[in-house]
Parts: sequence; C-alpha cells; structure tokens
Amino acid sequence: MRKNVIIIGAAGRDFHNFNTAFRGDPDFNVVAFTAAQIPDIAGRKYPAELAGSLYPEGIPIFPQDELEQLIKERDVDVCVFAYSDVKYAFVMGMSAKVNAAGANFALLGPKHTMVKSTKPVIAVGAVRTGCGKSQTSRKIVELLNAKGLKVIAVRHPMPYGDLAAQKVQRFAEIGDLEKHQCTIEEMEEYEPYVAGGNVIYAGVDYEAILRAAETDPKGCDIILWDGGNNDFPFYKPDLNITVVDPHRAGHELAYYPGEVTLRLADAVVINKIDSADFDDIQTVRKNIAKVNPGAVIIDAASTIAVDDPAVIKGKRVLVVEDGPTLTHGEMKIGAGVVAAKRYGAAETVDPRPFVVGKLAETFDTYPNIGALLPAMGYGEQQVRDLAATIANTDCDSVVIATPIDLNRVCKINKPNTRVHYDLQEIGHPDLAQVLDEFVEKYVK
Repeated sequence: MRKNVIIIGAAGRDFHNFNTAFRGDPDFNVVAFTAAQIPDIAGRKYPAELAGSLYPEGIPIFPQDELEQLIKERDVDVCVFAYSDVKYAFVMGMSAKVNAAGANFALLGPKHTMVKSTKPVIAVGAVRTGCGKSQTSRKIVELLNAKGLKVIAVRHPMPYGDLAAQKVQRFAEIGDLEKHQCTIEEMEEYEPYVAGGNVIYAGVDYEAILRAAETDPKGCDIILWDGGNNDFPFYKPDLNITVVDPHRAGHELAYYPGEVTLRLADAVVINKIDSADFDDIQTVRKNIAKVNPGAVIIDAASTIAVDDPAVIKGKRVLVVEDGPTLTHGEMKIGAGVVAAKRYGAAETVDPRPFVVGKLAETFDTYPNIGALLPAMGYGEQQVRDLAATIANTDCDSVVIATPIDLNRVCKINKPNTRVHYDLQEIGHPDLAQVLDEFVEKYVK
C-alpha cells in the first residue's frame, strides 16, 4: 500500500521536496499540495508534465485552511511541512493540527533534498527574509568576476504562473523578464544580475535547472545558489554563507528554517551594523557563537545611496519597500526608511488609509506592516492596485526602496527617487578572503 502524503507549501520548497523525495517513488502517493503565503496559488495543479508517470492527472493544490479536512477525506498518512520564514510556534501548531487530524508530521532535511552539482557551489542564505542575501550574492559575483571566473546564479523558486512553462527559466537580458512574464518580486531578484551582465536561472525543476546552468552557453565555473526567505539550499554547497540581521536580534534562533541555515554556515555575515543598536549586534554574535562557533564572522554595513535627495529633504514621503521583506519578513525598518531619516524627510506618510484592492487584503493578512507600502506585484491586478494606492496617498513624493526601477512596471504619478543599497564589509575577515580560500580549494 502506498502511503498518502500532503505537502504543505508555498509554491517553492514544496515542489522541490516532491521532485527530490517523492516523484517516481512507488511507496508514496502525494494526494495534494496546500498553499500559503503567496496569493492566487491555490486552485491550480502541479502539472503531470512535472509530476511524472505516477501522476498522469497532476497533483491538485488546495488552500492551506483546508488541510485538516483533506487529511481526513484522503486518508493521509504523512504531511510534509515545506515552506520557510515562520516561527517555531507556528510550525508546531501546524504539527498539532496534522496530528489531531490523524497524520504524521514531517520536515525533510538536506540529505534527501539537496542536489549535487558537477561544479563548485556557493550558497547564500539568511536567517530571515530581508537580511541582505541579494546584496551579499551580488558582491560575491562581482568579486569572482574580477578573478575572471564565470558565475551562474540560481535563484530559489518563485513560480507563480504556468508551472510547466516555468520548468527551467534562464535570464540573460532584460527582455527575458517580460518573456517569462515575471512578477515584481521575480524582477527584483533577477534584474540586478542581468543588469550586471550575468546569467541567473530559476523555475520549478531544480535538478533540470542545475544541469542547464552547469552547461550554460556563456560558460560556468561556479554555481551561486541565491536563497529565498530563510530556506536552506536546494544544492549541496562547497561554501555556505548565511546572512543575519541585528535589526531582528534573536530571530536567528526563533524561526524555521533560519536556524538550520545558521547552523550550516561556513561563514556568517552580520549585516546592517551601520544602522543597528550595539546591544542587538552583540545578541546576534552570542547566538552565532552558541550554535555555530566555528563559523567565520564577517561584519558588514548596508550602504545607502539616493538618486535625488531633493525629492526627500523636507518632504512628506511615502516609502515603498520590498514586499516579502515587510510581509512574512516582518521588517519594520528598511532601506527606504533609513534613507528618509538620513536625507531629512519631514514626515513618513502612512499609506493604510489609501490602500485599495489586493493591497488592502495584504494589510489585512499582515496587520503589523505599519506605515510602509509593500511593493506587491504577484499579478497584474496587484500592480494596478499598487499604482492606485500610490496615486491615492496624500504625500509630496515617493521613496522607492525596491531592487528594481518600479517606474518601469508601475506608473507613479508623483515625484519619486530610488534608494540603492549595497554590502560593504567592515574590517577582516571579509568575503574576498573567504572566496580566495574557496577558489584555491575548489576551482580547477
């Protein structure tokens, strides 16, 4: 008898866990995925083209709030929890629901889900969403490119469209973003690589993605895994770098699977030291020493630059920040807020009285966002609602602290300026030293 399985996910780790641990295994029958965190995922199917011969009809995706009912109706034996950046109490609360409904509760680890590459792999992860993985990854690529090495990046999945069409996605020029119908969140992750002349892959089937990346037409010396949320890598790394954030001191030991990424790290980057409290920085240092005393510690600042400071100084500004950082990342202060304070904004305007449509739903789901506007853009309607909310907001100007030029995808009818942020290491050891040792050991 095959054991019936439900994978509890959010259109990312859940699909990867299925592909690596369950697809093709006749001992298990995955009867459903459930979906959370990401809007408009439920109600679709994981397609037969990706699910394999054991699933000729594909696998249905249901809303997470139907989980307990599904366990009973489908005689489920095991539920596998497979998404990230949630409190430990939330994980165990899910376990209680699953157990009470009659099924076992499981978490899959690296041994059964990491894919081995034929190339050296550097993985960049974090203990929470919004710690600065992207800054760190960009810096690593710059340092390796300066050595004449060809780096192919692979991003943690964000497949919100046609899953079969998104099996393997390659981004090498700006036009590829439109070709693959990227959401704002996807563009925020892919565009900086492409703009820097590099190639980045993403999609659904991460073994197929890895094999394509290893043989990329531009050449490949090193694979860079650019993680999502606080998940641990899909690929077995030869160098594992984890970023921590003293603005959320203590979270590195309180969220799943962030502590896993911290314990796996060869090097830990303590980011945002320039804007964090000393006591919080010390708390993070103590927690790193407690669970991973052998890790190399790199201190870093998240440096900020603004295109036009005059748009901020003395103005009532609306701050637009990266969406996931504010929602399940729970950040209260981002680069836009820091820029508004440093460049003399008269006031940060609260957008909540002005939000419309799906953005209003976002604030209902994440009521602690506060007086910031998340750049939500998972679909055309959310992009329209974002533009309408900005237009409605009673402010003098807009501070855009997203990794992409929001004006390109969202019409902003007010004076606005972009905030740029990059990683700047402080003292030694630094990334260059860690990468020199990696290259000497692994790159032939």
